[in-house]
Amino acid sequence: MPAADIREVLALTPDQITPVPNVSPVVMGVLNLRGQVIWVTDIGQFLGHPKPLDTDCQELSVIAIESQDMTVGLTVEKVAGMEWLDAEQLRLSLSASDNMSPFLKGEWPLNGSANLALRLLDPLAILRSARWAS
Repeated sequence: MPAADIREVLALTPDQITPVPNVSPVVMGVLNLRGQVIWVTDIGQFLGHPKPLDTDCQELSVIAIESQDMTVGLTVEKVAGMEWLDAEQLRLSLSASDNMSPFLKGEWPLNGSANLALRLLDPLAILRSARWAS
């Protein structure tokens, strides 16, 4: 995800995310982020991964993204760090699933491999998605 689109990265306990009944299955719940209530999703499930994130743990990583007046938390297994990548090497993702491809800006090949790639998420596409309502 582009660093410019990340508001902040949080380390939370699972009980800090409050479940909400009768909402989209991609929504884990809500979170109070400095007085602002935001939706929180398991980004893997949002992108079509069949297995939900293991919430039976001591800590979850939540990446808060925002655009204009909307902020959303994306829960991930872990945040491994930050890398500077050459924008000129960004290519279209040809191997992404149909569930994931609308939310990608592209991908970088890893170690010169045609099979391994680091995918770049499009935060604006995630924020504007109809999946929040379904």
